[in-house]
Amino acid sequence: MAQSALLNVMITAAMKAGRILARDFGEVQNLQVSMKGPADFVSAADRRAEETVYRELSRARPDWGFLMEERGAVEGRDPQHRWIVDPLDGTTNFLHGLPIFAVSIALERDGEIVAGVIFNPAMDELFTAEKGGGAFMNDRRIRVAARQRMPEALFGTGVPFLGKGDHPGFLYELRQIMGESAGIRRYGAAALDLAYVASGRLDGFWERALQPWDVAAGAILVREAGGFLTGIEGEPFDHIRGDVVCGNEFMHKALVTELGKATAKRKAARSPAS
Repeated sequence: MAQSALLNVMITAAMKAGRILARDFGEVQNLQVSMKGPADFVSAADRRAEETVYRELSRARPDWGFLMEERGAVEGRDPQHRWIVDPLDGTTNFLHGLPIFAVSIALERDGEIVAGVIFNPAMDELFTAEKGGGAFMNDRRIRVAARQRMPEALFGTGVPFLGKGDHPGFLYELRQIMGESAGIRRYGAAALDLAYVASGRLDGFWERALQPWDVAAGAILVREAGGFLTGIEGEPFDHIRGDVVCGNEFMHKALVTELGKATAKRKAARSPAS
């Protein structure tokens, strides 16, 4: 596959950071039995990976800004371009020795995502996409799944955790989709969830209140793989807002419809009896 110079820069940064994470991941299980535990070690690994990505991308395009999970927003002299980076998506998985984590890098141009790279070093899987150029995994073209019946479909989602998110609302959504589908998976790394939709491993995905660095690279992967991606109610997708529903044309519409039913059921349950 032909790659632009910019995409090569992003791939190089992601793979260098990924090698650091892969080395540190090898130490995590040794730390599981220590009294202190691996949390501090993983936080340091996250920072090392982010520093590597920051250094590589800054060297290639010194005037461009950043939006990063750890550093936050870094203004650049070029207001048109910004890198959106998650150096370790799936931190909790990494912490527990689960090989489902990734480096995620997206390029934003005038507010639009035009390129994305997601790299899982534990599985040696590199997902890439550029606007108008298609989506790829390890140089092989990928497409969203073609299924058109929800009872045959496998969906991904994110589950609100301790102190975060709307737990009651999510349970309505979960019950609704469970009753219509072949199954639901919660991998704990939204960037990879989106990459899995793009590659046909998942038929669809939904989650609320994600961060820009969680969804930016995955969003262009889904679109370039022929998928549809919007907000929860079918409104235009906004990577800054972070609510997402995606899949092929049929599965996307079906998910939006079923999630709407879940919202309606919750509202009905909360309304006083007439």
